[in-house]
Amino acid sequence: MLQPEDSEEVEINLDESNDSEELDERDHEPESLWKAPSVPEEEEYIHTSTLVEISDTKPLLNCRDPRNINECLKVSFEDVIAEPVSVRSGDRVWIWSNALFEVSKVWIYRIVTVLLAVPVSVISGLLFAILSCFHIWMIRPCIEYLLIGTCWLQTLWSVLLDVIVRPFVTSAGRCCGGFSIHLAKE
Repeated sequence: MLQPEDSEEVEINLDESNDSEELDERDHEPESLWKAPSVPEEEEYIHTSTLVEISDTKPLLNCRDPRNINECLKVSFEDVIAEPVSVRSGDRVWIWSNALFEVSKVWIYRIVTVLLAVPVSVISGLLFAILSCFHIWMIRPCIEYLLIGTCWLQTLWSVLLDVIVRPFVTSAGRCCGGFSIHLAKE
């Protein structure tokens, strides 16, 4: 495999000696060099496509809430339980309470998720599929039928607005446009 000529050279020192003479010698003649292979931008995306990077079946494990839908659920111990300066429990009680809160929050969420995530996902998917099908095949065609059927009403409405309302609003705007207000300090 050929490495590009513009790769960076980094010296790795594995010795723990602190002699200044040895350091001066190493500065002139490095014993071990490591060349970091730089991959040109063209080679990074040769074998990938947008279909491979974005998949419907492979969930994004690192970013599970990319649109911050559940921003209100970012709760820490200090958001729920806070002791003022005047009333305090013991330090050990506070530490153990904090630890038990965090551990129980994580593990109870995991247990409930194991029990409910799959059924709720199936029900949600079924509900969204039914609503999508209903909207695509029933609601949207009905709206289009109404728009086609009431095209004459839309034309009549725009003519009435142009003939009756527009002259009145234009003349009122011109009348009020002649007024000017000057504020002066006394």
